[in-house]
Amino acid sequence: MKKFYITTPIYYVNAEPHIGSAYTTIMADIVARYKRMMGYDVFFLTGTDEHGLKILQSAKKKGKDVREFCDELAGKFKELWKDLKITNDYFIRTTDPDHEETVKFFVRKMVENGDVYKGKYSGWYCVHCETYYDEDEVEEIDGKKVCPVCKREVKWVEEENYFFKLSKYNEPLKKLFEENPDFVEPEFRKNEMLKILEKGLKDISITRTTFKWGIPFPGDEKHVIYVWVDALINYVSALGYGRKDSEKMKYWPADVHLIGKEINRFHSLIWPAMLMSAGLDLPRKVFAHGWLTVNGQKISKSLGNAVDPREFVKKYGNDVVRYYLVRDIVFGKDGDFSEEKLVNRLNADLANDYGNLLHRTLAMVKKYFNSSVPSPGKSGGMDDELKKRTEETVNSYIELMDSLRLTEAVEKVWEYISFLNTYFDRERPWILAKEKNEERLSAVLYNTLEGILKVAMMAMPIMPDTSEKVLRRIGFNEEIKPEPLTSWGVLKSGSRAIHGKPLFEKIDVKKLKKVAEVKKLEEKDNIITIDEFGKVDLRVAKILKAERVEGSEKLIKMEIDVGELGKRTLVGGLAKHYTPEELVGKLIIVVANLKPRKLFGIESQGMLLAAKIGDKMKLLTVEGEIEPGAKIS
Repeated sequence: MKKFYITTPIYYVNAEPHIGSAYTTIMADIVARYKRMMGYDVFFLTGTDEHGLKILQSAKKKGKDVREFCDELAGKFKELWKDLKITNDYFIRTTDPDHEETVKFFVRKMVENGDVYKGKYSGWYCVHCETYYDEDEVEEIDGKKVCPVCKREVKWVEEENYFFKLSKYNEPLKKLFEENPDFVEPEFRKNEMLKILEKGLKDISITRTTFKWGIPFPGDEKHVIYVWVDALINYVSALGYGRKDSEKMKYWPADVHLIGKEINRFHSLIWPAMLMSAGLDLPRKVFAHGWLTVNGQKISKSLGNAVDPREFVKKYGNDVVRYYLVRDIVFGKDGDFSEEKLVNRLNADLANDYGNLLHRTLAMVKKYFNSSVPSPGKSGGMDDELKKRTEETVNSYIELMDSLRLTEAVEKVWEYISFLNTYFDRERPWILAKEKNEERLSAVLYNTLEGILKVAMMAMPIMPDTSEKVLRRIGFNEEIKPEPLTSWGVLKSGSRAIHGKPLFEKIDVKKLKKVAEVKKLEEKDNIITIDEFGKVDLRVAKILKAERVEGSEKLIKMEIDVGELGKRTLVGGLAKHYTPEELVGKLIIVVANLKPRKLFGIESQGMLLAAKIGDKMKLLTVEGEIEPGAKIS
């Protein structure tokens, strides 16, 4: 059995997963499912990237221990992939002990090969992208030096580091691109890498000394390994490289590293050079897809459009979201996610074209053949054209899927659905039934069902639940393998067919637009209803004890009395504004029914109210004598 190894990037846990990260993982899942269907032994890897300064800062900002912070976010990625029915074979975390062992082994190989030396680094550093830039690479906006990728302000850094001799591999990388023209796709992404090689690669810093949240450099633990070096090695650490449990190394080299375009340089230049240094085979392909926007805007927490894909899965179903993403966003290019466009695809492609074809065919099978798959019957009409079109479509589909032209492959399937509808309409089975031409009626319905079988199989990687449902309805209960896709006449006459509800329900687009307009108006005016406000339980509380939280610059732990609700622990960011002694005895207002959360390992059971202007913060307190627990109304 041929093997196939596909990876997603490992996702940085400085923020929660959203539709952008889900897009990459869903596309990888489609490829993995397709390869399994075609008989490959597939290993599909995804995971999380958890080291580096940005993670450390994000954890501190949230007032959390960094490991606890990583555990929480990694758990959210795992949970989302489970909810989206992603079929990954392994989920790697860069904080895994096995990964650390492999990273040290890999780096030692680079050292032994003479490719690592100690030197002094000076240059511009972007904390957000965890990337260093030369003077000629940074941009200037409003008199400030900014990152060329994320446009955030960069800072000048000077420190002693270990360097990797990337410049040594400039010519070997050129040769790699010349001998393997499909190594990086799409082609315009490859051309971007060739321009960098023409300019000439410089040696890169691969360690840090200004923080400790990373994997120690073997032989000099004052240094931690640069997050990008650490992260790239995940693709072989997941397979057990350098460890006793290395039987999965049979999957190496990777057949496809599926990534976003912003990390192309790391995967297409730095990673191959590292592999050359360590003496490992190179991946067969790096595919860098475009960025996803939402309603024309870049995905951003501040814009409030970092949508959870589960929101759409709950409304429309997992398969609908998967179909829309692969069909409407050309794989490899930038694309825009829009609920309105998703609904249009659902109504037109899925409900009308596909669902209606299945529904009317099975209705006639039920009516005229007692819900049994009819025999192939008497050949004639457009039958030969249908068989020829089927063979051409399946061959094109396989070629397009193998070359990762996923959007084109789906388009080809829908062209075939359109042809099946034309075949059904021109053969007019309802007239054949009226004329009692049973042999021809049997042939037309059988051929349509056989065509639907091919559609369900080709759509299986994209819409697995729908395809399973369709195959069951048309009486196909056999193993999913290539033969039923590439052969005609697979469906067995006499098998039980099931005529049920339509596959997809249409959505009223006008109603959807109206709801969206109301929601937009409410968001604009920041309006809440009296019922929403009524859910907030505001109470008077008295601070009984207060102390600084060890290891935190801003947190204070308080014991408060909330009257009938009892005593509670509260953690607040007050240390820069109040001493613990100043807080004791104050009557404050708290949200008493807020879900508890942990800050620096301490469970905070509520939230206090405070007013903030600039850097100044003042607690909202109660004037005069009033009992703790009194309700604010």
